[in-house]
Amino acid sequence: MPEMKTIEAVAAVICRDGCVLATQRGYGENEGGWEFPGGKMEPGETPEQALRREIREELDAHIEIDRFLCTVENDMDVRHLVMHCFVVHVPDEHIELLEHKAARWVDSATIDEIDWLPADLKVVEQIKEQGVV
Repeated sequence: MPEMKTIEAVAAVICRDGCVLATQRGYGENEGGWEFPGGKMEPGETPEQALRREIREELDAHIEIDRFLCTVENDMDVRHLVMHCFVVHVPDEHIELLEHKAARWVDSATIDEIDWLPADLKVVEQIKEQGVV
Protein backbone atom coordinates (compact mmCIF):
# COMPACT_ATOMS: atom_id res chain seq x y z
CA MET A 1 0.00 0.00 0.00
CA PRO A 2 1.50 3.36 -1.00
CA GLU A 3 2.27 5.97 1.64
CA MET A 4 -0.31 8.75 1.91
CA LYS A 5 0.74 12.16 0.64
CA THR A 6 0.09 14.95 3.14
CA ILE A 7 -1.52 18.11 1.81
CA GLU A 8 -1.38 21.19 4.02
CA ALA A 9 -4.18 23.66 3.42
CA VAL A 10 -5.97 26.62 4.95
CA ALA A 11 -9.63 27.62 5.23
CA ALA A 12 -11.42 30.85 6.11
CA VAL A 13 -14.50 30.95 8.28
CA ILE A 14 -15.73 34.32 7.00
CA CYS A 15 -18.08 35.93 9.51
CA ARG A 16 -20.64 38.69 9.00
CA ASP A 17 -23.71 39.62 11.02
CA GLY A 18 -23.79 36.36 13.00
CA CYS A 19 -23.38 34.21 9.88
CA VAL A 20 -20.53 32.35 8.16
CA LEU A 21 -19.96 31.96 4.44
CA ALA A 22 -20.37 28.53 2.86
CA THR A 23 -19.09 28.14 -0.71
CA GLN A 24 -19.91 25.44 -3.26
CA ARG A 25 -16.98 24.08 -5.26
CA GLY A 26 -17.21 24.74 -8.97
CA TYR A 27 -14.39 22.43 -10.09
CA GLY A 28 -12.36 19.32 -9.29
CA GLU A 29 -13.15 15.97 -7.75
CA ASN A 30 -15.34 17.55 -5.05
CA GLU A 31 -17.30 19.74 -7.47
CA GLY A 32 -20.69 20.62 -6.01
CA GLY A 33 -19.56 19.99 -2.43
CA TRP A 34 -19.82 22.74 0.16
CA GLU A 35 -16.76 24.04 1.95
CA PHE A 36 -15.13 26.98 3.63
CA PRO A 37 -13.03 28.87 1.07
CA GLY A 38 -9.28 28.38 1.05
CA GLY A 39 -6.76 26.05 -0.49
CA LYS A 40 -3.32 24.52 -0.50
CA MET A 41 -0.37 26.23 1.12
CA GLU A 42 2.61 26.99 -1.12
CA PRO A 43 6.17 26.13 0.02
CA GLY A 44 7.51 28.83 2.36
CA GLU A 45 4.10 30.36 3.14
CA THR A 46 2.73 30.72 6.63
CA PRO A 47 -0.89 29.64 7.04
CA GLU A 48 -1.92 33.29 7.33
CA GLN A 49 -0.10 34.25 4.10
CA ALA A 50 -1.64 31.30 2.27
CA LEU A 51 -5.11 32.21 3.52
CA ARG A 52 -4.86 35.82 2.35
CA ARG A 53 -3.62 34.67 -1.08
CA GLU A 54 -6.26 31.99 -1.49
CA ILE A 55 -9.13 34.32 -0.55
CA ARG A 56 -7.87 36.93 -3.03
CA GLU A 57 -7.71 34.23 -5.74
CA GLU A 58 -11.09 32.64 -4.96
CA LEU A 59 -13.22 35.56 -3.79
CA ASP A 60 -11.34 38.71 -4.89
CA ALA A 61 -11.55 39.75 -1.25
CA HIS A 62 -9.22 41.27 1.32
CA ILE A 63 -9.59 39.60 4.72
CA GLU A 64 -8.58 40.44 8.24
CA ILE A 65 -7.76 37.42 10.37
CA ASP A 66 -9.47 37.56 13.75
CA ARG A 67 -8.18 34.32 15.29
CA PHE A 68 -7.09 30.75 14.76
CA LEU A 69 -10.05 28.36 15.02
CA CYS A 70 -8.66 24.83 14.65
CA THR A 71 -6.64 22.39 12.59
CA VAL A 72 -8.56 19.43 11.20
CA GLU A 73 -7.16 16.31 9.60
CA ASN A 74 -8.94 14.09 7.12
CA ASP A 75 -7.89 11.09 5.03
CA MET A 76 -9.01 11.23 1.40
CA ASP A 77 -8.15 8.20 -0.78
CA VAL A 78 -4.32 8.40 -1.00
CA ARG A 79 -4.02 11.86 0.57
CA HIS A 80 -3.99 13.09 4.15
CA LEU A 81 -5.37 16.63 4.52
CA VAL A 82 -4.15 18.91 7.31
CA MET A 83 -6.30 22.07 7.19
CA HIS A 84 -5.63 25.14 9.35
CA CYS A 85 -8.80 27.18 9.86
CA PHE A 86 -9.16 30.80 10.87
CA VAL A 87 -12.07 33.05 11.79
CA VAL A 88 -11.86 36.10 9.52
CA HIS A 89 -13.90 39.03 8.28
CA VAL A 90 -13.99 41.09 5.09
CA PRO A 91 -13.75 44.76 6.14
CA ASP A 92 -15.19 46.21 2.93
CA GLU A 93 -17.67 43.29 2.53
CA HIS A 94 -16.62 42.85 -1.16
CA ILE A 95 -16.82 39.19 -2.16
CA GLU A 96 -16.93 37.94 -5.75
CA LEU A 97 -17.13 34.24 -6.59
CA LEU A 98 -14.24 33.55 -8.98
CA GLU A 99 -13.96 29.76 -8.55
CA HIS A 100 -17.09 28.67 -6.68
CA LYS A 101 -20.47 28.18 -8.30
CA ALA A 102 -22.54 29.31 -5.32
CA ALA A 103 -22.29 30.79 -1.84
CA ARG A 104 -24.63 31.04 1.10
CA TRP A 105 -24.51 32.83 4.45
CA VAL A 106 -25.56 30.44 7.22
CA ASP A 107 -26.15 30.93 10.93
CA SER A 108 -26.50 28.53 13.86
CA ALA A 109 -30.02 27.58 12.74
CA THR A 110 -29.07 26.81 9.12
CA ILE A 111 -25.43 25.64 9.25
CA ASP A 112 -26.48 21.97 9.44
CA GLU A 113 -28.61 22.30 6.26
CA ILE A 114 -25.44 22.40 4.13
CA ASP A 115 -24.02 19.20 2.63
CA TRP A 116 -20.46 19.92 3.85
CA LEU A 117 -17.40 18.09 2.55
CA PRO A 118 -15.98 15.74 5.26
CA ALA A 119 -13.09 17.96 6.43
CA ASP A 120 -15.33 21.02 6.53
CA LEU A 121 -17.90 19.13 8.59
CA LYS A 122 -15.21 18.85 11.28
CA VAL A 123 -14.79 22.65 11.08
CA VAL A 124 -18.55 23.10 11.53
CA GLU A 125 -18.30 21.08 14.75
CA GLN A 126 -15.62 23.48 16.02
CA ILE A 127 -17.66 26.53 14.93
CA LYS A 128 -20.60 25.31 17.01
CA GLU A 129 -18.44 24.19 19.94
CA GLN A 130 -16.60 27.53 20.10
CA GLY A 131 -19.73 29.65 19.55
CA VAL A 132 -18.58 31.35 16.33
CA VAL A 133 -22.24 31.51 15.17
